[in-house]
Amino acid sequence: MDNREIVNKYGPIIENIVNIIRRDLTDNIYLDNSDIDPERVLKICEDNFFESDDSKFVELNDVGAVIDNIFRRIRSKYGILSELLDDSCINEIMVNGPNDIFVERCRKLEHVDDAFTSEEELEETIRMFAADVHREINEANPIVDARLPSGYRVNGVLKAVALNGPILTIRKFSDDDIDLDCLVSYGSLSSSCAELLRLCVKAGYNIFISGGTSSGKTTFLNALAREIEPTERVIIIEDSAELRINGVFNKVQMECRSANSIGKGEVSMEQLIKTSLRMRPDRIIVGEVRGREVVDMIQAMNTGHDGSMSTGHGNSIKGMLNRLESMYLMDAQLPMHSIKNQIANAIDIFVHLNRDSQSRRSVVEVAELLEYNGDEYVLNYLFCQDDKGRLVPTGNSIINDFRLKRRLE
Repeated sequence: MDNREIVNKYGPIIENIVNIIRRDLTDNIYLDNSDIDPERVLKICEDNFFESDDSKFVELNDVGAVIDNIFRRIRSKYGILSELLDDSCINEIMVNGPNDIFVERCRKLEHVDDAFTSEEELEETIRMFAADVHREINEANPIVDARLPSGYRVNGVLKAVALNGPILTIRKFSDDDIDLDCLVSYGSLSSSCAELLRLCVKAGYNIFISGGTSSGKTTFLNALAREIEPTERVIIIEDSAELRINGVFNKVQMECRSANSIGKGEVSMEQLIKTSLRMRPDRIIVGEVRGREVVDMIQAMNTGHDGSMSTGHGNSIKGMLNRLESMYLMDAQLPMHSIKNQIANAIDIFVHLNRDSQSRRSVVEVAELLEYNGDEYVLNYLFCQDDKGRLVPTGNSIINDFRLKRRLE
């Protein structure tokens, strides 16, 4: 019998004994927060199991597996997810209700042989993650999006709005410092493209990275930002802090904040971008734009903050341009030609990423945005994928090359 079957068969028994042990023990019983001997905790689990009236309902062959499930829930406040969080080969954990846990391990999706005992146990785990970062999740606010102290990004949705039970998604980020050379070695881009982008960063071109969910936008932005001169002052603004920009000494990192239970205390990305302009930035890096904050990002890029960068969700460079227009219209009632002109004046280089069916993440398009000619955007494609999926130069050179020439002088 696999572990998921054990939990489905004895879930109420496991949950009942776990609750009894937690009531009897102090909060610091969790091994990840104390120096308590694991063997002592296992002994406590065994004693409570055999003392419980529920033990007589467990078949003899299943006793060891039931005790193990109790132990794994007691030993860590994150319960059965603790082992997955500690596994360095796993970069994403996806929980679709209490019975379906998936992970992405070494770029492959796997169905985990494990389960929560109930929707209540899963929701309690989601609340534990939220409490760690002082976020609130309840029936009135059934969604939480937060960053753990470890840097992992957590999104939780309660069953009030999730039809197949509570949903939990955890994105893990590598502790390794990844630069453009690493991405070349991974096959994510070519060495010639990496060299061009390296020069563009140093020369102060405004760069926008687009791509779908989990296409590697944050990792790529981190790699690009490593090319910034250490002496520059960089302001980093994110919804949930994920960027780890090393090598820049004069940097300020700010994170948005949700409203509290009475609707007070919210700090939006729009507010942070506005206040960053008063911090004497050389560059402004916006982790990801999703809405009306795009107006302030575009304005920042248009007011002398050369070398600024940001990311956004899009299915191509042209698709991203259309999305930027839509987001701009959320906050500014301007003529469309005026919006397009501002976008064209603000962004110099677009980089588009893609994740394929084998979970390989790679650059598929790089283009220079030249202008808006009154009818359409004029794009100068510098790199594109060929029929074999290789990133190859188009033969075009950067047309607005005055910054590159100044840099190379």
